[in-house]
Amino acid sequence: MAKYNELANAIRALSMDSVQKANSGHPGAPLGMADMAEALWRGFMRHNPKNPKWPNRDRFVLSNGHASMLIYSVLHLTGYDLSIEDLKQFRQLGSKTPGHPEYGEVPGVETTTGPLGQGIANAVGMALAEAVLAKQFNREGFDIVDHYTYAFLGDGCLMEGISHEVCSLAGTLGLGKLIALYDSNGISIDGEVKGWFGDDTAERFRAYHWQVIEVADGNDADQVRAAIELARADLTRPSLIVCHTEIGHGSPNKGGKSASHGAPLGDEEIALTRKQIGWNYPPFEIPEHVYKAWNAVEKGEKLEAEWNALFDKYAAAYPELAAEFKRRIAGELPADLADKARKFALDLQQNPAKIATRKAGQNALDFFAPLLPEFIGGSADLAPSNLTMTKESESIAPHVIKGNYIHWGVREFAMAACMNGILLHGGFRPYGGTFLIFSEYARNAIRMSALMKIPTLYVFTHDSIGVGEDGPTHEPVEQTATLRMVPNLDTWRPCDQVETAAAWTCMLERKDGPSDIVLTRQGLEQMPRTEAQVDAIAKGGYVLKDCAGTPDLIIIGTGSEVALAFHAAEQLEQEGKKVRVVSMPCVEVFERQDAAYQESVLPKAVRARVAVEAGVTQGWYKYVGMDGAVLGLDTYGASGPADKLFVKFGFTVENLVKVCRSVL
Repeated sequence: MAKYNELANAIRALSMDSVQKANSGHPGAPLGMADMAEALWRGFMRHNPKNPKWPNRDRFVLSNGHASMLIYSVLHLTGYDLSIEDLKQFRQLGSKTPGHPEYGEVPGVETTTGPLGQGIANAVGMALAEAVLAKQFNREGFDIVDHYTYAFLGDGCLMEGISHEVCSLAGTLGLGKLIALYDSNGISIDGEVKGWFGDDTAERFRAYHWQVIEVADGNDADQVRAAIELARADLTRPSLIVCHTEIGHGSPNKGGKSASHGAPLGDEEIALTRKQIGWNYPPFEIPEHVYKAWNAVEKGEKLEAEWNALFDKYAAAYPELAAEFKRRIAGELPADLADKARKFALDLQQNPAKIATRKAGQNALDFFAPLLPEFIGGSADLAPSNLTMTKESESIAPHVIKGNYIHWGVREFAMAACMNGILLHGGFRPYGGTFLIFSEYARNAIRMSALMKIPTLYVFTHDSIGVGEDGPTHEPVEQTATLRMVPNLDTWRPCDQVETAAAWTCMLERKDGPSDIVLTRQGLEQMPRTEAQVDAIAKGGYVLKDCAGTPDLIIIGTGSEVALAFHAAEQLEQEGKKVRVVSMPCVEVFERQDAAYQESVLPKAVRARVAVEAGVTQGWYKYVGMDGAVLGLDTYGASGPADKLFVKFGFTVENLVKVCRSVL
């Protein structure tokens, strides 16, 4: 008969009872990983349940987030603000125990997981952040940044392509304080994975330059503890601990089978499981001695108190560094940043330049980088094209984890998901670049940052048919529009260097969600503005060019098409028409303005409206109405010089004037 660990059985009991009460969930993985969790959380995790945001805590990521009752059980048992009543409300509307762990909703949950593979990517970002932050702030005798990142992951995470991207990078960089525990049970929803997942995972990770440790019986906590000790002893490589486990461990009839993966065990099987594992307590009852053995409050408060004492000494020796550390961990911007940023934009307005907005973006980064040491940038192997490197950039190299610039390689999804992990760790404002067309590869991680309401920054260049000779495979048509469809994501498409600078300021000031900026390859004419108009850019949409009295027509433009709108308006004015031009660099920010401001920019009385953007037209009918017109691109592009492509697809002043006449 198998040996069952009473402390791990507490996780099993809470997990199967909660799933059963909800009549929904995944009991198999928590039952199978319970011993892994007991070994890690009771033996190694440095954390304080009374302060889930203690800066020097170890980070734990449950990458296979469908096993959410595992982490909910552990958080409850160790003393976090997650009660037995919360567990009884598993998967119910408004509860603190949603179906997958959600950052910001559950105390102690470091990141939202569920889309498989992204959790391990977040963990790589967290481990990278820890290493860089330690280089920036630690001083001899004062290791104020010194913690591990642990992740649990399963077969599904390792099948997802993102796991290859991030684990390859983690091994190359040598992130020695990253330890992943792999729940190798060989079962997924469809059954035994050997029919579709025949990888030699251990050899794969050795090829990535990871330390690989095999645990013959992952349901033996002592074996897992010994493996974690080995992993922690090697700081030159990340470690993968392969724990050979049984899904649904303890269930007599469903253990080792896909039947335990994604459905309640059932009352009868739960009763048999209780008997099998020797758990003689009713549902949701944990004996006091088990609570006492699990409770981590006293230990956690002691660990944090020791760290606080160390930090006080650090602050006495290095007061400026200590103040900077506190600011960065709190996610606060320097107090004078807004004033300096405004002056920067106004100065640019006084010094017109026809440059690509990708170059304007680099100029903005050059301005902000010395003011924001928390900046950590990067590009998916496109730094010379995205222009994401600044004068302050110092490349991070393998096993030399210092600097502030990450060469992500051709790994767009990894870049976006790791940046989420860096931001969640604290102390940094990460930004990363790629071509707009390849935002598709990063899309789910972008969505996750929006869902988590974290201010990750994305730089997308080569934003239209202006890509030119690379042709339709590289020319984004629908990408800007679909980014605008992501809830809680701000998408900026500036028309010149001034709007680019203002957009970067708004992106940096935002705290409750991510932002992306969409930039051109080709040079753009700078628009004339007053000081008030420069300030109005921050409202997402504003009147760039106006007329006397009520307009006959409003033209709305973004990015490279704003100049078209401006010059089309000039020509229509020569024909006696009264025309207003509205630049709308960020639809989402404009829609957050009050109704009065929106009416002042786009008065309902003016029904003749035209929008122009070198992309799909659908989203613009909200602003122009069914009687209005949109000059856009609802087909794919072509290969050829950019200037000829704009003519071919009708993005000329003459054609825009023709479209405008059609609605007047």
